[in-house]
Amino acid sequence: MTTTLDQQTGATATAPRTDERVLAELQREHGRALFRLLLGLTYGDRQRAEDLVQETLVRAWKHPEAMETDHESMRPWLFTVGRRLAIDARRARQARPAEVAAESLEQSPVADDHTESSSTALDVRDAVRMLSREHREVLVQIYFRGLSVAEASEALGIPAGTVKSRTYYALRALRKVLPGYGALTA
Repeated sequence: MTTTLDQQTGATATAPRTDERVLAELQREHGRALFRLLLGLTYGDRQRAEDLVQETLVRAWKHPEAMETDHESMRPWLFTVGRRLAIDARRARQARPAEVAAESLEQSPVADDHTESSSTALDVRDAVRMLSREHREVLVQIYFRGLSVAEASEALGIPAGTVKSRTYYALRALRKVLPGYGALTA
């Protein structure tokens, strides 16, 4: 017997419990059949079925009055309790978000964080706007449009040497305005 505290009166009361030997006999006599039933109800999940068998036996332990019936077998009572526990467990799982296994998380692709590259792009755009028009035009042709020095020279209508010189001085000015971004090369 276990001593408990009555919530309404504040007095202590003893809660009857099933004898452990009787519980062990229930396990031996009905445990396998109960497990097979619960295994089917849990769609083959052995761990959940075992947990439900244990919970069913705990209910039998907490309710000795169920043992004192004039039924031939406790099996129908155990099956009913186990089935109801399985139904309750299924409903509880459906009410919460689906659980994700750790293996699934390890195999899922990591989302790319574009925050840093977006921030860098904004900083470079602002720095390029600070350049003179001539320097900006050369960088747009060489770096943003991907033209060669000769193609940029033709597109801008200036000699190739001037394109090289303006590229050099534009990059140098950007290095001063953008410290910490590493070396910008032509």
